[in-house]
Amino acid sequence: MQDLSDDLRRRQEQAFLGGGAARQDKQREAGKLTARERVAALVDEGSFEETGLFATHRATLFGMEGKSLPADGVVTGAASIGGRLVHLASQDFTVAGGSAGEVHSIKVAEIMHQSLKTGSPFVFINDSGGARVQEGVDSLSGYGKVFNANVLLSGAVPQISLICGPCAGGAAYSPALTDFIIQTRQAQLFITGPQVIKQVTGESVTAEQLGGPEAHMIHSGVIHFIAEDDRHAILLCQKLLSFLPANNLEDPPQIEGDCTVDPNPLLETLVPVDPKQAYEVLKVIAAVVDFGDFLEVQAGHAPNIVVGFGRISGNSVGIVANQPSVQAGVLDIDASNKASRFIRFCNAFNIPVVTFVDVPGFLPGVKQEYGGIIRHGAKLLFAYASATVPKITVILRKSYGGAYLAMCGKGLGADRVFAWPTAEVAVMGAEGAAEIVFRKEIDEADKPEEKRQELIAQYREAFSNPYVAAEHRLVDAVIEPALTRRHVAQALEYLRIKRQPRPHKKHGLMPL
Repeated sequence: MQDLSDDLRRRQEQAFLGGGAARQDKQREAGKLTARERVAALVDEGSFEETGLFATHRATLFGMEGKSLPADGVVTGAASIGGRLVHLASQDFTVAGGSAGEVHSIKVAEIMHQSLKTGSPFVFINDSGGARVQEGVDSLSGYGKVFNANVLLSGAVPQISLICGPCAGGAAYSPALTDFIIQTRQAQLFITGPQVIKQVTGESVTAEQLGGPEAHMIHSGVIHFIAEDDRHAILLCQKLLSFLPANNLEDPPQIEGDCTVDPNPLLETLVPVDPKQAYEVLKVIAAVVDFGDFLEVQAGHAPNIVVGFGRISGNSVGIVANQPSVQAGVLDIDASNKASRFIRFCNAFNIPVVTFVDVPGFLPGVKQEYGGIIRHGAKLLFAYASATVPKITVILRKSYGGAYLAMCGKGLGADRVFAWPTAEVAVMGAEGAAEIVFRKEIDEADKPEEKRQELIAQYREAFSNPYVAAEHRLVDAVIEPALTRRHVAQALEYLRIKRQPRPHKKHGLMPL
């Protein structure tokens, strides 16, 4: 038995070396961790149980017969993070460039199914040159199994992708099917590389310009977080998981948070009374959540709207807020997509949504109309209206027109709507409304500009305040800004057992 045990250890040590010490050193010299080092840094010490260590490919063509690929280029297994079960896969670039062959992908799909069976999050660390071309269509079939598993897991358990190296071609679609993507500055993510684009379209672009993290954060909106390196990506993943439940049948984790809800005078100073003056909504959010701790999601994409996770009295909440310091917080195509996707995630995993509103409307323009602002804006309406988690809305200042509804007005099913005294709930701003309602009076006045200002003030007094909306029961309470945290915390507590039945159907038809 001792001889057999020694042989087992020798085989394990050989497999742990992946593509060999030289290739592992080269990986480290490039500023990256190896596949197993990433796993070790991510999970609780000593908790990782690997599966498929001795799995091997079945290919025989193009020099593959008898070729050794330890673990077939991917490390899979189960572990705990912060004492909570997760399943994970980590591609090993030192083994055939992390290329995905049939067995490689089957290993990933199988561990994903274990994630689904146990109701635990799935984390996929991507670092691969793409499909293993020597295996031909079998490699593509393997990708199909992974994509199918991604869809099965969607909405059942959280899925997080870490892009820590190349992720090209069909491989890019698995991260796109997950809930959150964290990309390091050493990584590239694209469907077709610069050389193919040059050949087909004649466009010249670098890999970084095409698929680097800045490109996907600012332009495409594909990724959710940028990490400086592998270790930063792992820290972001750990923090993100701390806000999330293990699966859709559980409530989010409750921790010992800040249970004080004393008045915060700072909130009285953060929002200017002048509706045209910009301010930083992140400061408002920080003054409401526990310890000012807010994990912003997609911070560099559609910055006119802010989404992310925080805690109130130790309970996870998803936060959506207009950002008046960027385009006055207007809603456009990208902002609508960003917010609606985030709301859908929160609803799938029982995370209450708190919305801070200061919105002048939807962005006008031919480009927006041709781009489908009607269709994309409808996604936001659909996401809020279909969400059955507790929905709390705080109107800070402007809330005009269709954007008032799109930011979870009472008509879209908000459970509580609070308004600050600075709030204006109206079809449009007083200036624009006066031009329409009082055009004749202004044109016929001896002093049109004076008359215009008089009628603007009259309209604002009549409609542009929170009290008319409160009289019509569209606002539940007008509150002092300093007491916002108390009101939100209390509403969350009262809504903890909220139940909202829906018509029986497969699913609604979101305007995609």
